Amino acid sequence: MFSTGQLIFALLFAIGFITIIALAYRKDKALHQRYFKGARWVLVAFIAFVALLSILKALLRP
Repeated sequence: MFSTGQLIFALLFAIGFITIIALAYRKDKALHQRYFKGARWVLVAFIAFVALLSILKALLRP
C-alpha cells in the first residue's frame, strides 16, 4: 500500500512534529498556567455535557 520511502518519511515527520510541539509547549507552559487557569473545568463540563446528552439519548430511544 505504501512504499518504504513513504513509511520512513511518515515516521520521521511524526517524530519531528511531536518533538517540535513538545518543545513549544515547554516554552509556553508558564504562560498557559497564568492565562488558562480554569480551562480544565471547562473541559470537564464539556465532557459531562456530552455524556449527559448520550445518556439521555439512550434512555429516550423508543
